[in-house]
Amino acid sequence: MTNIEAQVNRYGYVTEAIAEDIDLVAEINRLKKEKNAVILAHYYVDAEIQDLADYIGDSLGLSQQAAATEADMIVFCGVHFMGETAKILSPNKKVVIPDLNAGCSLADSAPADKFAAFKAQYPDHIVISYINCSAEIKALTDIVCTSSNALQIVESLPKDQKIIFAPDANLGRYVAHKTGRDMVLWDGACIVHIDISREKLAQLREENPDALLIAHPECKEDILKQADFVSSTTGLLKFVKESSHSKFIVATEAGILHKMKQSVPDKKLIPAPGSDNNTCACSECPYMKMNTLEKVYNALYFEQPEIFVPEDIRLKAYESVARMLELSKGI
Repeated sequence: MTNIEAQVNRYGYVTEAIAEDIDLVAEINRLKKEKNAVILAHYYVDAEIQDLADYIGDSLGLSQQAAATEADMIVFCGVHFMGETAKILSPNKKVVIPDLNAGCSLADSAPADKFAAFKAQYPDHIVISYINCSAEIKALTDIVCTSSNALQIVESLPKDQKIIFAPDANLGRYVAHKTGRDMVLWDGACIVHIDISREKLAQLREENPDALLIAHPECKEDILKQADFVSSTTGLLKFVKESSHSKFIVATEAGILHKMKQSVPDKKLIPAPGSDNNTCACSECPYMKMNTLEKVYNALYFEQPEIFVPEDIRLKAYESVARMLELSKGI
């Protein structure tokens, strides 16, 4: 085992010291060209990483864009399951992430062994899993969905088809309500979206009666019921750009505000408040914030930590993603 591998095994990321006088952005761009790498950044990572990324977006869209490139290496600035999704779609590309500790509370809420046992209780049900899950859960899934196409995927199935929806119960309840389908829900959730404070939000709405409330469907049901618009992060961004309204309360992870502000600099964007007191009075994902410029640099330089997905798992997971892509043509 090399020293770098030992660092990754012990800490989850490369801890090698970086010279203080180095221009990180310039060096990352140099290394990217030298190694024929593509840098992906989810909307929720810090602004400075979004600004140097080749592509910014939602997890599946980013993995699809990377798969379409001729890059030899993918640096995915997001969370662990996103790196796995990139590897599922690009098995011949090296996939690295800045920090293996950047997990996901939603993905972690569905351990594969417990979900397999849960699934076995409903042998006549088809499994639809939100893409925010591990490769193992995708391998136990019939059709993957995204927050953008979940409604259409469910509606594409016969009305008498019994469905297990995992792992996000809030998204599942939202889809069930919209489609009228009675689905069995796995009880998982995203800590960021369920932490939005209804009391603080009520006060914020009272102070800003002219603002539209827009929300991600991972939010709790009572937040979604009062929202003026519900959609994925990409959908929320598009809505803000196209709406004639000038003020919005945004109920999702605050990282999206950076791209929104770039797209609509003349509009007022207010982050929905989380229950905890924090520096931004908003909802932040602690895992997304584990991505730093220093870790991106080291990941590129040392090509570590690398994401591996066993081939048997990858092939099964790929089938569930491919089924979604086939069903969602034209969506």
